[in-house]
Amino acid sequence: MVTVVLLSAETKASATTVTNLVKHKFRAISQEMAFLCPAFFIRTKRNIFTKKTMSNLVKEFNEYRTKMNEVILGKDNLVIKRLWNLDTNTYAEGALDTKTKEMLGLVASMVLRCDDCIKYHLGKSYELGVSTEQMYEIFAVANIVGGTIVIPHTRRAAEYWEELNGSNQ
Repeated sequence: MVTVVLLSAETKASATTVTNLVKHKFRAISQEMAFLCPAFFIRTKRNIFTKKTMSNLVKEFNEYRTKMNEVILGKDNLVIKRLWNLDTNTYAEGALDTKTKEMLGLVASMVLRCDDCIKYHLGKSYELGVSTEQMYEIFAVANIVGGTIVIPHTRRAAEYWEELNGSNQ
């Protein structure tokens, strides 16, 4: 289902007015795309009608990840539990420190183009004190290894990194 919101050229509706109109009239389709006309800007509802703050993107990712991890682990599948335990132990301190392992995990995630994995490793890298200068070198390595197909993931990674850094300012 697609919702079309038509605004005439004369309409001087603010973003808040449009947001309130859409939220009020179309609450039931909050996950659908919205098209804003006549300017012919086509964007997702998330980008147009929800003003994301630095903390929202990070908060939403962490809440969703936690919720779904609980669902998955709640099914008590031994293979999944063993795999996730192996993953956790892989990033524990060892011959390589945890910061280095997270940076390696981030490069691998970018090359594999796993946006959830990228966000996870960005969050861990942030917690472990990776600097913005270091992060952009990580992005460079991932782009060299993965090629130009990684560029869109680099954009989203940069956005998430900026939000992580902005959330504490």
